[in-house]
Amino acid sequence: MSENVLNLRNHLLIAMPSMGDPNFDHSVSLICQHDEYGAFGITINRPLELTVGELLNQLNIEINDPHISGQLALSGGPVQAEQGFVLHDGGRNWDSTLRITDNLALTSSRDILNDIANGIGPTHFLLVLGCAGWSPGQLEHEIKENAWLTCPSTAHILFEMPYNQRWNGAAFTLGVDVNLLGIAAGHA
Repeated sequence: MSENVLNLRNHLLIAMPSMGDPNFDHSVSLICQHDEYGAFGITINRPLELTVGELLNQLNIEINDPHISGQLALSGGPVQAEQGFVLHDGGRNWDSTLRITDNLALTSSRDILNDIANGIGPTHFLLVLGCAGWSPGQLEHEIKENAWLTCPSTAHILFEMPYNQRWNGAAFTLGVDVNLLGIAAGHA
């Protein structure tokens, strides 16, 4: 990616109130990869009615920690809705890990699920089904059209903030109250 192009890796996309796509209405998505081929990310504030324990049970992985097994899985986006991803902290890599930063990664292999079930996985994680993708230039165009606000991600927003507070909370890091923004887009 050339030096003068904005790279949004490890940034959050905060859907503007005018977002016309129901897949992203009031969503917050982490950009995991952004280069000349486009962008790839996962939504981090759409809990499913499916727990980590239920999902691991479907994969015949036994988990005994009620705190972990009761955690809700998330809808990561409209693309590959059956594909599981684990967003996690730490510097460890599993079989299929995409490193986002030195301390943040996305893994899509079964070995991390086994480690989570056995209590030797990452300290913090989100289990998501599905992802989001943008073709080259598409995300930049959507940002110019006022579909998204962007801000750097933080571990607090990713792993600690309640899901229903993430849309407002992420925008607040920019000093923006998204509830006060109108739904009409304007250009200067």
